[in-house]
Amino acid sequence: MAFEQKMEVIESIEQHVGNFIDEKMKTPETSWQPTDFIPNAADADFADQVLALQEGIAQVPDTVMISLVGNMITEEALPSYQTYFNLLKGINEDRTVASPNAWVRWSRLWTAEENRHGDLLNKYLYLSGRIDMREVEITIQRLLYNGIELQTEADPYNGLIYTSFQERATKISHVNTGKIALKSGDKLLGKICNTIAGEEAMHEKAYKFFMSKVFESDPNGGLAAFVQMMKKKIVMPASLMDFGTDKKQYVNYASITQKIGVYTSHDYANIIDHLVKFWGIDKLKGLSSEGNKAQDFLSSLSERYFKLAERLQETTEVQLIWLNKLKYSI
Repeated sequence: MAFEQKMEVIESIEQHVGNFIDEKMKTPETSWQPTDFIPNAADADFADQVLALQEGIAQVPDTVMISLVGNMITEEALPSYQTYFNLLKGINEDRTVASPNAWVRWSRLWTAEENRHGDLLNKYLYLSGRIDMREVEITIQRLLYNGIELQTEADPYNGLIYTSFQERATKISHVNTGKIALKSGDKLLGKICNTIAGEEAMHEKAYKFFMSKVFESDPNGGLAAFVQMMKKKIVMPASLMDFGTDKKQYVNYASITQKIGVYTSHDYANIIDHLVKFWGIDKLKGLSSEGNKAQDFLSSLSERYFKLAERLQETTEVQLIWLNKLKYSI
């Protein structure tokens, strides 16, 4: 589909974006806030609350703490994400982030909600006493300094494919972290992770819905974008957290999440399978020859990734600097 026609599709979806915001999303006044979960320094028993928090997290494994730090750092890079979304073609033609355009409203609402995730996890980890917060703060600044490169080429179709995939991946990561936290006896962390996962699930629902409207209007263009993003592979948003340094924080973080089952290569394959089924890729009609090829490619893609996941060699030793210890063997 020609560029102009693609922009028409994005414009036509705007009304659905606005309706989704009005019907499904909360306002800042009705949303939860980080202080609903963690000790408030204004409370008279603040010290006792912090002690209880530290006792709760004491038995959570170091590997889970590292995974939690990586999740938090990912959330903290929100300025890059809002910039990224507003740079997608056809999203912000007004060139102002205060625009009443539904797509721009969505970018503000989405990142405003995500901002609380980072705030909550950051404060929780700070109060836990188990994290080298200065090193974490350097990593957050480094990630913001480096920016993100999600390989979507400012194409809105690519961007909606990416966010549909990534929001589901983030939800899975938080859900699995919460499960391990609960098993370790930290009910508060389990509640925090599940609450965040619930919002990630709503964001996933939104992006999948928006992209479903693309498939309705332009199935060939939607399939081409899906194939393009799958061939490039989905790059995690925090992958540049140590770019330009000799550190290996991201590689080790990813290895740990794989090892402890927070986010794995099987999850990656499952997300592909889920999206293909959710969008009914095998049922799309009226396709061009290229569209038919894309349909065939996508319909069998998850199988290939499941086979690759079975053959994946796991890392047994990693080094990180976010905790007081420098080396962990798992």
